Amino acid sequence: MKNKLVVTDEMFFDQVRTYISDPDSLAMIRKAYEYAREKHKEQFRKSGEPYFVHLQNVGYILATLHAGPQTISAGLLHDTMEDCNVPKEEIAREFDMDVANLVEGVTKIGRLAFNDDKEYEAANHRKIFIAMAKDVRVIIIKLVDRLHNMRTLEYTSKESQVRKASETLQVYCPIAHRLGFGDIKNELEDLCFYYLDPVHYHEVASLVEAKKRERQRMVDKMINEIADMLKEHNFKFRIFGRSKHLYSIYKKMTTKNKRFDEIFDLYAIRVVTQTELNCYEILGYIHAKYRPMPGRLKDYIAMPKVNMYQSIHTTILDADGNIFEVQIRTEEMDSIAEQGIAAHWSYKEGRLYNSEKEQKEIENKLSWYHDMIAMMDESELEHPSEMLNTIQKDIFEANIYVMSPKGRVIELPNGATPLDFAYRIHTEVGHNAIGSIVNGALVPLNTQLKTGDIVQIRTSKQATGPSEDWLKIVKTSHAKNKIKNYLIKVEEEKRKEIIAKGEKILSDEIKKRNLEEKAAFDKASIEKVAGMFNLSSYNDLLYAIGMKSVSMVQVMEKLTNQKRSALEGFDISRLFRGNRRTRPAGRTGLQVEGVDNMKISIAGCCMPVYGDEIVGYITKGQGVKVHRRDCPNIRGQQSRLINVRWEEDDTTKQYDCWLKIDASDRSYLISDIVTVVAQYKAGLMGINSEVLPDKVNVTVDLKVRVNNSDQLHLLMTNIRKIDSVVGVERIIK
Repeated sequence: MKNKLVVTDEMFFDQVRTYISDPDSLAMIRKAYEYAREKHKEQFRKSGEPYFVHLQNVGYILATLHAGPQTISAGLLHDTMEDCNVPKEEIAREFDMDVANLVEGVTKIGRLAFNDDKEYEAANHRKIFIAMAKDVRVIIIKLVDRLHNMRTLEYTSKESQVRKASETLQVYCPIAHRLGFGDIKNELEDLCFYYLDPVHYHEVASLVEAKKRERQRMVDKMINEIADMLKEHNFKFRIFGRSKHLYSIYKKMTTKNKRFDEIFDLYAIRVVTQTELNCYEILGYIHAKYRPMPGRLKDYIAMPKVNMYQSIHTTILDADGNIFEVQIRTEEMDSIAEQGIAAHWSYKEGRLYNSEKEQKEIENKLSWYHDMIAMMDESELEHPSEMLNTIQKDIFEANIYVMSPKGRVIELPNGATPLDFAYRIHTEVGHNAIGSIVNGALVPLNTQLKTGDIVQIRTSKQATGPSEDWLKIVKTSHAKNKIKNYLIKVEEEKRKEIIAKGEKILSDEIKKRNLEEKAAFDKASIEKVAGMFNLSSYNDLLYAIGMKSVSMVQVMEKLTNQKRSALEGFDISRLFRGNRRTRPAGRTGLQVEGVDNMKISIAGCCMPVYGDEIVGYITKGQGVKVHRRDCPNIRGQQSRLINVRWEEDDTTKQYDCWLKIDASDRSYLISDIVTVVAQYKAGLMGINSEVLPDKVNVTVDLKVRVNNSDQLHLLMTNIRKIDSVVGVERIIK
């Protein structure tokens, strides 16, 4: 798989001059050419060639795409900042700010701030996406840079080959496809296929080669027949055959479980004509002469793909029963099909490039591009890998096309629901959704959408907003992140309310005891008291008071030890008046009021923790088992229930409980969960994970040891924040 093209100075400038003749533009390109050669003169590639050869090839490929003079110049200079330490200001001074901005957009960021290669690569991808959102020429340069690097990947180590090919297949091929760079995408995919799976690559290549002569003979015969027919009807046209690239064949064989001889479009016949009307007329003549296969007609002229691709595809049978795919399009459509946006916005003499105007046109033409920018504008994600994950899953892997009532096409991944659609329209539309109408019929928000559906979202300002159940409905990372952020915000608001409530309870208690409020309510002292309850801050203690998960008696006892001078003359004995009989504190930290010498233990099913609402269940021969009040195992057992309460003078005991985590499967998920458990000072007593039959989702059962319900609540809240986690709940074992 070697690309043998050797670009010379003469070839490069001959190619540029095929469409650029303006002296100033040519002078800029020549200056960039010589500047790059000079700056990189001491540098060599792993192949042994001068490094400038790579830049020369990047510039040449950009010229074949008819890129503008600034884009070609930036392509030639794209490594000067990173490899030659040339400051942006110098590039702007020597060329112009447009070129400097493009070079900066393509330049990798420094490594110092990153823990590993994965984080570094994710940050670089995020930087490129952000730069691409401002100016699409950045990604065109990056794609061409990656294409030439892939062509020369043979000179790198096996490890580097696999890493680069994997990254290219996951990130750059989808971008090339979405931008309509058909030729670049196909070549990149085949190169990745070659390095990632050489066995299957050679297997598919051998199958294609074995059938090539026989198939080519049949295709040539069909081309001649169609050409003769079109000449009879005085059409102006070009007709030729094209073979399917190897990776595309392999994907069809694996994803659709087809044998090689079941793939009909190994060789397609392409008819390129002058007008859109000619396309439909030619289709009519072809269907009149040959039998079309039912269900195989695709009209991408009336309904273009998201990358602007337009063509009519039909599959026909000749008199001998041989199957052929025929593609019919105009010259402009053919140009866009091969070169994507590079064809649509290719450089034209005398036309000044207006970055802002061109970007707006791209947003209008490419709906996915508009959606990607909207995601980044709204994004509340902080980690680079989260943004990359969202864009990959929601944009690049999307293959369902649905429409709004106004005709806007929204692309979504398989399994997406009206709720995903709502969040793609706007975050507030998602938050306020109360129902959906699909193709005129009212349907639930969890209905799976399919291509061609027309979707309308019913909203209400009185809507209660997202709930945790919504995380199980949506499929897009974008929607999940928006819902999670909303729930966290609501949780934070509730926490603020409970803290305010706890502050009032504490203030009222201090006043009731006739303490000097200013002295007793000292924040530093209260923070010391919080530490005695294994709480980390002043607010955590107020929250615990507001939740009634700590006893005010204990708080005041510990606070008075801190503030003796403020309590002089205060009759502390009145705190302990009364002669309630209680069971002495035992290993469980529980008391049964009015009962001595009774065995008491925590139920193993619902596993209550300190601070939970609890009740005792009188067993036969095993004493009192303490359950959570909502435990399903004690429903209907009122006659055997007894009041119990937590010991108020011992919060140092620890309690086990089981959590169930629902999540989308990904690398390092378990590691991230374990890290959060450690961060919030809980004990990890057991863990079990299971990938569900859909091979996408996973459940994790987690046994943790905590001091109280407040710590447990905090732990669950932060597990929910982990990327790909859908929900967390306590479970009954």
